[in-house]
Amino acid sequence: MHVIARLNVGGAALSVLELAAEQRRRGHTVLVVAGTIPPGEASMEHLARELDVPYVRLPSLKRELSPHDDLAAAWALRKLIRHERPDILHTHTAKAGTTGRIAALLAGRARPGVVHTFHGHVLSGYFDSRRERGFRLIERLVAYATDRIVAVSDQVRDDLIRFKVAPPSKITVVQYGFDLDARVSSSPKTAREKRAKINVAEGDFVIGWAGRLSEIKRPLDLVRVAARVAGSRLVLAGDGELRSAVEQLATELEIDDRVCLLGYVADMGSWYGAFDTFLLTSANEGAPVVAIEALAAGVPVVATDAGGTRNVVDDGETGFLAPVGAVDELAAKLTRLRDDPELRTRFGAAGAERMRARFSTIRMADGFDRVYSQILGR
Repeated sequence: MHVIARLNVGGAALSVLELAAEQRRRGHTVLVVAGTIPPGEASMEHLARELDVPYVRLPSLKRELSPHDDLAAAWALRKLIRHERPDILHTHTAKAGTTGRIAALLAGRARPGVVHTFHGHVLSGYFDSRRERGFRLIERLVAYATDRIVAVSDQVRDDLIRFKVAPPSKITVVQYGFDLDARVSSSPKTAREKRAKINVAEGDFVIGWAGRLSEIKRPLDLVRVAARVAGSRLVLAGDGELRSAVEQLATELEIDDRVCLLGYVADMGSWYGAFDTFLLTSANEGAPVVAIEALAAGVPVVATDAGGTRNVVDDGETGFLAPVGAVDELAAKLTRLRDDPELRTRFGAAGAERMRARFSTIRMADGFDRVYSQILGR
């Protein structure tokens, strides 16, 4: 049984559904349980149907902190565990991880083996120091009710150890895996159609980005960087609370005619090929799925060296890395790619090959098979 806070558009939900589908292909009985998607976020629930993954929505499981709803979610999960009697309860994301592991404790004799995956974390960089200390304490407490903790990158694992969430012996790394051939398209025809849709002129250097326009992604830096790259067009796929701030800054820097906000995009995989390069300015990342997909489409990535990004982008080989907030350096890297089409082609080809080898669904499922077998003693 996989439990995740919500099946919104993002790497965590995508990896859970891809993993569940592969596990079903291997003969496992699988159920995905997910909570309510809040207003303003796009849903990925349709993918559960497309992948033929059994899915139950738990209305009381919500992103926002609520003692009443959180207790109701834990109790509902306890009931579901006792009814389904799974061998493994695999929780994902902070809220589902806490309520799910409490539910496992409450299940009594029906308690399954418990695995929790950190797809990233909110232990630093998201909230004030008081709340961060509170979240770290909660994670340490529920770690006692966990048989194995999984991180999606070496950097996330190192952070968990640094924050003393659990002893190193309890933490393992299983990298993401996706059906990248199905997820992305690098067809020249599709790329031309997408570029025409946003009125890209001949010679424009198109910089792509995708995600939620939230503080942790530092979207204002995207605009600042684009303003320093002459001849560039910045195309943003996604939405969020900082959209108006992005629009305002683009106007202030007099590049609003060079910034295109697409909003949420259902067919993101077909957009990557329309970009000459892909840019990430995040302050923290677990393992940036959009960077994986961009590289898989043959698009070089320029990104901040945040969290698990260096597990995806090979600096100087498939793209470039720069410190968080280093707007001038990011712009210089993009300018270099703008001026060297041959370098873009070389980086893109290397990225496409490496992403398929490094982030396959089969490899991810094999990793979790080993984790589950160790817990169940098989």
